[in-house]
Amino acid sequence: MPRASRPNPKKKKAASRTAAPVRLDGHALTLAEVESIADGGVCALTTEAARRVRRAREVVERAVRGGGQVYGVNTGFGHLAQVRIPDADLEALQTNLVRSHAAGVGPALPERVVRAVLGLRANCLARGHSGVRLETLRAILDLLAAGIHPVVPAQGSVAASGDLAPLAHVALALIGEGQVTFRGRRVAAARALRRAALRPVRLAPKEGLALVNGTQVTTAIGVLALLEAERLAVACDIAGAMTLEALRGSHRPFAKRIHDARPQAGQRTSAANLRRLLRDSAIVKSHAHCGKVQDCYSLRCMPQVHGAVRDALAHVRRVLEIEVNSSTDNPMVFVETGEMISGGNFHGQPVALVLDQLGIAVATLGTISERRIERLLNPDLSELPAFLAHEPGLHSGFMLAHVTAAALVSENKVLAHPASVDSIPTSAAKEDHVPMGAHAARKAAQIVDHVTTVVAIEALCAAQALDMLRPLAPGAGVEAARRAVRRRVAHLDRDRVLAVDIERARSLVLRQELRAAAERAVGRLV
Repeated sequence: MPRASRPNPKKKKAASRTAAPVRLDGHALTLAEVESIADGGVCALTTEAARRVRRAREVVERAVRGGGQVYGVNTGFGHLAQVRIPDADLEALQTNLVRSHAAGVGPALPERVVRAVLGLRANCLARGHSGVRLETLRAILDLLAAGIHPVVPAQGSVAASGDLAPLAHVALALIGEGQVTFRGRRVAAARALRRAALRPVRLAPKEGLALVNGTQVTTAIGVLALLEAERLAVACDIAGAMTLEALRGSHRPFAKRIHDARPQAGQRTSAANLRRLLRDSAIVKSHAHCGKVQDCYSLRCMPQVHGAVRDALAHVRRVLEIEVNSSTDNPMVFVETGEMISGGNFHGQPVALVLDQLGIAVATLGTISERRIERLLNPDLSELPAFLAHEPGLHSGFMLAHVTAAALVSENKVLAHPASVDSIPTSAAKEDHVPMGAHAARKAAQIVDHVTTVVAIEALCAAQALDMLRPLAPGAGVEAARRAVRRRVAHLDRDRVLAVDIERARSLVLRQELRAAAERAVGRLV
């Protein structure tokens, strides 16, 4: 997993916990609210959601009393669905399910992701199709409020029947087993619950299945990656505008009438951003009659490339907005008819496909950004000193910053291979087609993290190049972005350790300081 916590998480969490709770009703949760929960926000159920949960539980309890065979209530699971479980063992069945399915491996998911998982799972249960008791749902909200975060291994899900293994590790904490992080330390769940004055949940019929059956791990990782990617698209416009000015590129390809003639929504948005950023440029006036006919694609086609990424992200958003307010359990409870019906809403294919798309789209931002870095550093292309060093040869300048960007972009080419085209049968071929959604989510998040670094490196190099063109001034938005870089990173007069500079530039992108500086100069960027 990439670095999932954005800069200064403690400050953000403190702010979130003083805000009003996110109201969960199963229908109206926004992606921004998911991020708020991830960053420390707490949740509360609406009255209507609590009523739905109670009524759905009554359906389950009637089914138990009726004695009929109901999947997951008094039967085994998966291939063992034909095995009838005696009434005396129904509670043990649910506990056994959680323990046996807690088979995840690998590094633990970051706390930020786990908080998002808890919020999403609670919102799913709040829809009233799961059949859990109200106190079990509230136990999830209690974990969020107390800052008790289950230790959830990142690997082990094929995203059908949902994210079984990682969600089982979440459920394990609810019953007072497994490990959690609490007050900065990794401790036994039972110990953390005692310290927070909370009691372990004793699972009733169907509750174990309801807790582990769903797409919430895949979706949580995907939502957080998408929100970072949407912010990154704006940062890429800013860094690209900086590079364009540093390379004395033409502004004419961003003329509104060009993009109105091909009215792709993202393309028009990116072109409008570039026009704002480049406004009032003295640099462009300095080469108005230079005789150059056309710039290279990585400059001239920024709206077309950045814009296509925006359009892809918009589609990802639409799917995730549906998923965060969906019921993804099996079987599903329908209060109106008193039925419990087995289906396949746990199958993560809709999310897996768009998270593959997210990874591919953001990888594209990285490839075009890296090409612009090359042009800044290559004296045969830039008309600037080699590697933007003041004494090339004695000093290597940004030579290895480009190598780092190239390494990340190349790694992204491997990561961007779609996970959702793969499938492998499990559970004795009962689960014979699976979408690998968790793989798609984790890869997409890693790509977003890599491209954040690449765009930060471009901003560093472009700021250096713009310094070398002074006293010529770039467009107002570009100049504001250059100054934002300089507030964090000094001009490179002689070689120094670039890793520190890159991390500071990453922080500028992640905190949206680069964007905020540009917007103060030219207005809102979208």
